[in-house]
Amino acid sequence: MKLAFSTLGVPGLPVPEVARLAAAHGYHGVELRAHPEEPVHPGLDLTARADTVAEFKAAGVEILGLAGYARVAAPGDDEPVLAEIRDLLDLARDLGAPYIRVFPGGGPDQEPAEADATAARRLGTAAEYAADAGVRILLETHDSHRTAADAIRVLGQVGHRQVGALWDVMHTWLGGEQPSESYAALSPYLGYVQVKDIASATDTTPLPLGAGVLPLAECVEILSRHGWDGWLCWEYEKRWYEAAEPLPELLGAGREHLARLLNESA
Repeated sequence: MKLAFSTLGVPGLPVPEVARLAAAHGYHGVELRAHPEEPVHPGLDLTARADTVAEFKAAGVEILGLAGYARVAAPGDDEPVLAEIRDLLDLARDLGAPYIRVFPGGGPDQEPAEADATAARRLGTAAEYAADAGVRILLETHDSHRTAADAIRVLGQVGHRQVGALWDVMHTWLGGEQPSESYAALSPYLGYVQVKDIASATDTTPLPLGAGVLPLAECVEILSRHGWDGWLCWEYEKRWYEAAEPLPELLGAGREHLARLLNESA
């Protein structure tokens, strides 16, 4: 498996510094948070996009994907959501990133079946654009669809190879699923896996990998046992928890922890 980290852990850090951090600590790739607060977002002009590609290429680091914020199940008109997804797909194509992340984002007053149908309709429409761009759309296990069982209700309706799943191991665990259940459901759709660690179900402040309660060893063991050879991406939510330790100081130990889990599961 290849290892990456998300720039959610280094909010606002310039691209050259992100690329250097990844290379210095032995990460194969980076997931870029695609938000106007960040150096990389859909508003970048073509020159800035080319410069971003060049920085990562020079560092020998891959751009794993773009973590976008489109909410595919959200109530309302389809077009604004589809436009947001198209902008992300265009950016990913220009950066050579194979994936974009979208959220479910179902509303609290929606019936689950309505939220599922809305998400599936939008993802099915966006899938054709994604195919032309050569990029895959990944629905993250998150918010209204935090478990794998929730996510596959949508993905099963879409049935398109350009639409898959991003397994956030925290959310499926918080939703009460065992890693074996999550993997079994998501495996036909799985793009990559977001790993992290937290103190408890009620305290989701990010911790160094291995310092919390999430079943990371079990997740890696299941992936290894089934011969899955994709990406593990450390999503350290520093942007939302200012008091959390700085991620750059943790990257080396985090990579070593993941490498140890991979060796133990081999």
